[in-house]
Amino acid sequence: MTQPKAIGKQTEWINVWGARVHNLKNVDVKIPRNALTVITGLSGSGKSSLAFDTIYAEGQRRYIETFSAYARNFLGNLQRPDVDKISGLSPVISIEQKTTNKNPRSTVGTSTEIYDYLRLLYARAATAYSYLSGEKMVKYTEEKVIDMILSDYAGHAIYILAPLVRQRKGHYRELFESMRKKGYLYIRVDGEIKEITRGMKVDRYKNHNIEVVIDKLKVRDKDDERLKNTVRIAMRQGDGVVMVMDRDTGEAKNFSKRLMDPVTGLAYSDPAPNIFSFNSPEGACPHCKGLGYVNEIDLKKVIPNDALSIHDGAIVPLGKYKSQMIFWQIDALLKKYDCSLKTPFKDIPADAVSEILYGSLENIRIDKDVIHTSSDYFVAFDGVIKYLKTVMENDDSAASQKWAAQFLAEAVCPECQGKRLKKESLAYKIWDKNIAEVASLDISDLAEWLDHVEQHLDNKEGRIAHEIIKELRSRVGFLLEVGLDYLSLNRQSATLSGGESQRIRLATQIGSQLVNVLYILDEPSIGLHQRDNQRLINSLKELRDMGNTVVVVEHDEDMMRAADWIVDIGPRAGRKGGQVVFEGTPQQMLQPAKTLTAQYLTGERQIAIPAERRKGNGLFLKLRGCRGNNLKNVDVDFPLGELIVVTGVSGSGKSTLINATLQPILSQHFYRSLRKPMPYDSIEGIEHIDKVVNVDQSPIGRTPRSNPATYTGVFGDIRSLYVNLPEAKIRGYKPGRFSFNVRGGRCEACKGNGYKTIEMNFLPDVMVPCEVCHGKRYNRETLEVRFKGKSIADVLDMTVNMAVEFFENVPAILPKIKALQDVGLGYLKLGQSATTLSGGESQRVKLATELSKKDTGKTLYILDEPTTGLHFEDINMLMKVLQKLVDKGNTVIIIEHNLDVIKLADHIIDMGPEGGRGGGQLLVAGTPEEVAKCQLGYSAKYIRETLEKQKECAGRKEGQTSQEP
Repeated sequence: MTQPKAIGKQTEWINVWGARVHNLKNVDVKIPRNALTVITGLSGSGKSSLAFDTIYAEGQRRYIETFSAYARNFLGNLQRPDVDKISGLSPVISIEQKTTNKNPRSTVGTSTEIYDYLRLLYARAATAYSYLSGEKMVKYTEEKVIDMILSDYAGHAIYILAPLVRQRKGHYRELFESMRKKGYLYIRVDGEIKEITRGMKVDRYKNHNIEVVIDKLKVRDKDDERLKNTVRIAMRQGDGVVMVMDRDTGEAKNFSKRLMDPVTGLAYSDPAPNIFSFNSPEGACPHCKGLGYVNEIDLKKVIPNDALSIHDGAIVPLGKYKSQMIFWQIDALLKKYDCSLKTPFKDIPADAVSEILYGSLENIRIDKDVIHTSSDYFVAFDGVIKYLKTVMENDDSAASQKWAAQFLAEAVCPECQGKRLKKESLAYKIWDKNIAEVASLDISDLAEWLDHVEQHLDNKEGRIAHEIIKELRSRVGFLLEVGLDYLSLNRQSATLSGGESQRIRLATQIGSQLVNVLYILDEPSIGLHQRDNQRLINSLKELRDMGNTVVVVEHDEDMMRAADWIVDIGPRAGRKGGQVVFEGTPQQMLQPAKTLTAQYLTGERQIAIPAERRKGNGLFLKLRGCRGNNLKNVDVDFPLGELIVVTGVSGSGKSTLINATLQPILSQHFYRSLRKPMPYDSIEGIEHIDKVVNVDQSPIGRTPRSNPATYTGVFGDIRSLYVNLPEAKIRGYKPGRFSFNVRGGRCEACKGNGYKTIEMNFLPDVMVPCEVCHGKRYNRETLEVRFKGKSIADVLDMTVNMAVEFFENVPAILPKIKALQDVGLGYLKLGQSATTLSGGESQRVKLATELSKKDTGKTLYILDEPTTGLHFEDINMLMKVLQKLVDKGNTVIIIEHNLDVIKLADHIIDMGPEGGRGGGQLLVAGTPEEVAKCQLGYSAKYIRETLEKQKECAGRKEGQTSQEP
């Protein structure tokens, strides 16, 4: 393990003077170069404002300024941060969590470039096999072909032929005519030799094999010039392939300059890296276009209730009967089977159902009385499925696509079985594995495969592959270092958590071997089990030891203790934060422990363990036979009325069990969700809960107009309050008058944005407050309506803490704002743009919204790592809120690695023992004390240590208290 770096007189520094971004109060701070620095503090204290919005923003701005004015014109907004001066700044690379790639074509392999090296390895060192016969493909030179003919056919009469067509349809009249004009007399069509005649053709609707006879000869001695010339011509005419046929036996053999199956004559082009790429037309499976899955019509969604008749809406996409052509067609079709539109769907014969869904081969006669014409009308009926597919292909409107999507189900591509590549690409193997099989290995198994693969290559291939394998080993090693051994190269980037995505980019940066760079990371420990923390810390120190400066915004205790330097921002959040309360080494920070962070590190402050664990209400949610991803037929009982924490190493199956199995099952039951759960056998006990609430970290809005006030719904109540004020009533104002999204009360100069964007051509665009409303968003008349001296714009500019005091006597508004304060968001402004909120803040806004609603005591809440971005003190506040929810009889399920949360659980479900294929099992379930006694997996050890440490700290406190006079 690498040692902390000594900080002394020789240390070079990054100096920041007068930082005033967001809530920073004219901050001066210094950060040692070529060291690992942790910036910590409460949520909203100003950590990200210092690290990202000041230091990183200035580094980016300086880099862009090195470009020409013309180049800068094409770049986005890069405003100068509000800071007096920054010195000692290196080129900056930010590794954040928000940049997860949602492209379905992006995988772990492509984003780390490991798959590119793997493609190169297969192009240069793989052995090709025929996908038809399984035989090893061979290739011959002209000299080799001649030698084989001389040895195998000595003294035999043979035909030398050049293949022209392989298993293709057509009449080939022009081909035969061109061969005749070139002087060739005979052609072999589907195994039969014929004389070429004028106007000759074959059946255009059948597949054919056609070879032209180049020469008939008898194989004599080794210096047969005629044989050599014939083979040369045949190779040229047959595009590198020559066929030799024994005239007496009729047996034919193929020889090719390219890779070829000697049994079937199947030929491959020479391998190149792009034929192993699922993002290239040369390599992608033609059926699914390299995605590995296809969208198919799900008949269960099209006909969910077969007891209904078509007239009453059995076919959901068509709805109930309307006087339309498609219903007339189905009615006419059903008459052939002695049925009608009013026959229950389950009673319609299978043949009729097939025609209704997939179309009729015959034209259907529509009764003239139905369509009001003087004669019968014959039409072709394509079927309901074709109708749905036509809508999807031809109508690009969002509404139509959403309508059609509800009848679709994602299915594994039947052509490539989810492997994404053409069958030719999958026929190349190294050590009996094709490239898709290698890409599906866990990173730990891939590392082992790379360690031994050279032993299975011959000398020539081994020499070619040596350097490529060396690069692969190096890059795979970096992924192992950051604790991602359970992932595989074919894992979609869109399915990764923020922490996993960030650690992948960290591994890529370690592999790039850059020096003299300033790296800024945003909580890289998120989603990481305690077991893997040290590996991550070692990776960051490795980055430091290369000669880089590493700055980490982090709350993790292990990370803080391992840092060379700590900057603690505080003392509180929002307006009460924005100051440097400590900067120095971890040892200096703890002696004496003056800041809130230091007090938690020393144990002076603690998140108290409850005196006794809840027993629940005696009811259970029982999930049986879970088999999604790596889950191994898992059975789990969730005791209701308790705080449940699901633990386990990264990749052990926690998210698959809760987010991909349990939550979709409940959402389908309560809300008719279209999302399918992962495979499972059964679930019992749903009747004991009345709703499920999933509180995730997705943004609360994607535009600057969305904010905490609008999301929680409190803004509607605030507008109602202002509408009912005497001044508003006198003026006849309606609620819309106080909305900045509609005409009437908003400022029309800026359309309610509060600012205007000034295009600067060769400089970054500048955001300036609207010159009419000065950033208030509303027009003068609207702002004249005031409550307790404050306009509605003043209310939006209040922090949650200020708003709680301001609305303390307004019962319609107070509970919703108080809920935001209770989850630790007192520092946010009510009107703060949703786009500026972190994932953790968005999650807590959602939680506050749910808290402000009336609950029945039968609600199930699901939270995925709610401690993201939270300081010890914030976690303490959040857990008190969640405990209140459980005290009311509700059930809370949390997926979490944070030991401060785990120790508060009433019931722990521990998954493991490893990640990926080595996980997916339920190791132990019970109270923290019961789980701590378990010898399986890794969580029990850390829970045991935490409980013991808590007891020691409590003992010390009691001792100190007893000594006090």
